[in-house]
Amino acid sequence: MNDLTPAERRALRARAHHLHPVIMIGEAGLTPAVLREIDLALKSHELIKIRVLGDDRGQRKSMIGDICSALAAHPVQRVGKILVVFRQHPEPAAPPAPPRRKKHRPKRRFQNQ
Repeated sequence: MNDLTPAERRALRARAHHLHPVIMIGEAGLTPAVLREIDLALKSHELIKIRVLGDDRGQRKSMIGDICSALAAHPVQRVGKILVVFRQHPEPAAPPAPPRRKKHRPKRRFQNQ
C-alpha cells in the first residue's frame, strides 16, 4: 500500500480536525474486539479519530503502527492520546443498467385509428 504524500496528509488532518473520537482504547489495549470495531468504523467513515486512555507514550506510538498494519490503513496524525487513521473506501462497482421497459400500449388502441 502506498504511503500518503505530505499534501494528502495535510488535507486529511484538516478534515479530521472537527471529528470526535469514535473509538476508545482502554487499559486492556488493542484486543481483537477493538480491532474489529476500528475496522467497522473505517468501513463507514474512512477517516477516524481514536482516543487511547493509557499513559505509556511508547505503547501509543506502537499502537498506531499495529492498527495500520493489521487493517491496511494509513496513519495520519498522532497528537497526545489521539490517533487519526485513514483507509480509503474501495472504488464502487458501476451499477447495473436498469432493465428496459416495453412501450406502453393503450388498451383501446383500435379506437385511435
